[in-house]
Amino acid sequence: MLLCFCLGWILGTAWMGKTGFDAQLSTVLALLSFVFIIISSKFFARKGIVFKILSTAVVLCLGSYLGFAYANQQLKQRLQYTVHQPEKTSILVYVHALNQYSEHSIQQRVMVLNVARHPLQYLLYLPKTKTVSSSDLELELGHYYQLEGQLKPAHTYATAGVFDQEQWLLQQNIQATFRVKRAIALNEAQIKALGYSDILYQQQKLIPQFRLWTEKQRLAFRVKIFHLPLAHKGLLLALLTGDKSLLDEATVDQFQRFGISHLLAISGPHVLIFAMLICWIITRCIRKFAPQLYLKIPRQFILIWPFMGCVFVYCAFVGFEIPAMRTFIMTVVASGMLVLRLRVYALKLLVYSATLLLLFDPFSILSAAFWLSYGACFILLRIYQTLWLQQQSLEANTAWWVKLRLSLHVLITSQWKIFIALFPMMALFFKQVAWIAPLSNLLAIPSLGLVVVPLDVLAAFVNFFAPGIASVLFQFNDFCLTLLLSLLNVIDHIFNPQLLNITFNPATILLLSLCIFIFYLPDGIVPKAWLLLGLVAICLKSYTPQPFQLTVLDVGQGQSILVREGRHSMMVDTGGYYDEQKFSIGKNIILPFLSRQGLSSIDQLVLTHLDQDHSGAYFSIQDQLAIKSLYASEHVAVLNATQFEYCQQGQVWQWENVHIEVLSPNNIQAVRAGAERNENSCVLYIRMNHAMPYQSYLLMGDAGWQTEYELLKAYPNLQVDVLVLGHHGSRHSSSFDFLQHYQPKLAIASAGKWNRYGHPSKETLARLKALNIPLLSTAEKGSIEFKAKDGRIQLIAFRDQWQWLNH
Repeated sequence: MLLCFCLGWILGTAWMGKTGFDAQLSTVLALLSFVFIIISSKFFARKGIVFKILSTAVVLCLGSYLGFAYANQQLKQRLQYTVHQPEKTSILVYVHALNQYSEHSIQQRVMVLNVARHPLQYLLYLPKTKTVSSSDLELELGHYYQLEGQLKPAHTYATAGVFDQEQWLLQQNIQATFRVKRAIALNEAQIKALGYSDILYQQQKLIPQFRLWTEKQRLAFRVKIFHLPLAHKGLLLALLTGDKSLLDEATVDQFQRFGISHLLAISGPHVLIFAMLICWIITRCIRKFAPQLYLKIPRQFILIWPFMGCVFVYCAFVGFEIPAMRTFIMTVVASGMLVLRLRVYALKLLVYSATLLLLFDPFSILSAAFWLSYGACFILLRIYQTLWLQQQSLEANTAWWVKLRLSLHVLITSQWKIFIALFPMMALFFKQVAWIAPLSNLLAIPSLGLVVVPLDVLAAFVNFFAPGIASVLFQFNDFCLTLLLSLLNVIDHIFNPQLLNITFNPATILLLSLCIFIFYLPDGIVPKAWLLLGLVAICLKSYTPQPFQLTVLDVGQGQSILVREGRHSMMVDTGGYYDEQKFSIGKNIILPFLSRQGLSSIDQLVLTHLDQDHSGAYFSIQDQLAIKSLYASEHVAVLNATQFEYCQQGQVWQWENVHIEVLSPNNIQAVRAGAERNENSCVLYIRMNHAMPYQSYLLMGDAGWQTEYELLKAYPNLQVDVLVLGHHGSRHSSSFDFLQHYQPKLAIASAGKWNRYGHPSKETLARLKALNIPLLSTAEKGSIEFKAKDGRIQLIAFRDQWQWLNH
């Protein structure tokens, strides 16, 4: 029952922040669970199958309810200090963590002292030169500063499948970001004069001092490795402390393409290698100086405490990352079972450790590292179980080469098994997969796990009492890395592996996960033939026609709209960042969103006009997204596989239940489209048959008053239920007469939060209010989706689905 409760706790916590769950209903469920436990004992035999099934279900539901309630209570506390408005301000901070170098800035976590009753955590962005330089503005660990700059709340692109920055900052317990313009160092006397003596006292306690010491040690290793004559400084540092500041983009890109990026994160093996090294030294000392100690205390009981202590120290050393914390908690639980002389079951150990981790830090559930770490552990446990059973079947005098062949077989098969097992998670979190991962991991895991990481840890340990010898070890380790990377470069030259985009919707990923879970379950629990049913369901799902869907994507200050029905798909505009090389809307929003929808190609792409905020993303992804036909009011250079046509009045697409028509520009206007881009935007009218309450949609592009006047003359009887405002709600569009004549049920403004143009404008807002036309903005609601279900159109705003996006 405890295992079922823990599983329920994990499932309940996984729904942290999800809106739409009725708290009162959850309370009733919990009360009914307790009543069932009391009453069932009167009517069912304790050993009856009915009682076991029902009691298991109740305990699972009870664990889910408690996990969900606990997670949301923690979420509510953390959200109350979230910053909502940008402003220029001054803050008082204490530097408690090591900074991180990125391409354009230095990122620094600090404790902010003068904002709330207790210190908050902000993420600072400091200006940085192209290389690590003394001219960079850096804040010293353990010091206090008065900072002036721009406070900026987190505001993510709220679109399905896109990286959620607000969720990431929430999981990291960061309340806001701050771009530093000026920094003034303060001494302890000045801090006391400002009334923060209690902060000074808190930072002088044992735990804060220990954490500060570990951060200073990480900085010392960064400085040491940076100044050593090494070819792979970034890799050595990342494998030792998790600090990726010295990694170059080429190495990161290669590790991603080879599917071995996970090796750059501090994981369980790093922690265990250090602990085993220390325990080996202790064992040798006991054997030499006090062997009689083993007669009084068993060896395992002697080593439990130093082993757990070493694991804890290394976890603190790498900043308590989730994989390291998983290892520490599993070590504590296993040690406790060992002391109590309880039998240790691997699966239970995994579930119990996950439950404890979520009890201490429920926000870990929001991290991909949590799911990938425990998912990989589950598969490895099954592999080790297979290896143990095979070894048990061998005779004691079996030849060593047979055992070696068995070990190599398990090593090889484990890689493709892990690849298959983690495939759904890779599709869900990253939308990409490296097909060469089984081969590259087969080479990299033994090399890094058995040679490089142990040498790294040994060199770091030796550095505390023999820095010269440590430098030699680091240089030898650098040579080992050179051999591995040379081999990877040869494979790269031969195969040139690239990441493959995955286009699975959530339902398909869920079905695939269930199939893989059944495949890896021990024999006898579930018939393996059920796999065929799951695969059939996946095939049927992929060929099932999709209901009507119109989604106005949140692409910041820009516009992009997806329309699909059955097997047809059309995208109207792609949005675009002002510099797609710096941040690509196409690669970071459009492609992940289409992948989430299960789309790898688009039938028609309509670029309403060629302004950067409507079409810029297309040029950054045109070689990654298959497009059959492209329409625009100006000429666009397209790839050979794409057919280009001018967008003109009268063009029609007729799908099963959807009618799409171009209302503007006409042939005369199209001739001068380049000179008057906004007014010659492609205006589309979309009508869904037999649907309520939103049946017709008018997409205005950047068209203004002139085009609106032409539409009123040409289409006076047009029915408009949803109007996507022209030019993002500019005051030069959406005139009073235009809005009054068509009287839409709903208006949508596709605009960016805090955009410098002030869209939607106050004038447009006033017109909509005067005519009682409700307005939804992507800046406030994120992506806005209209989806057909049973003859009705459901309206779904992405930010309304999660509490941290709707806070």
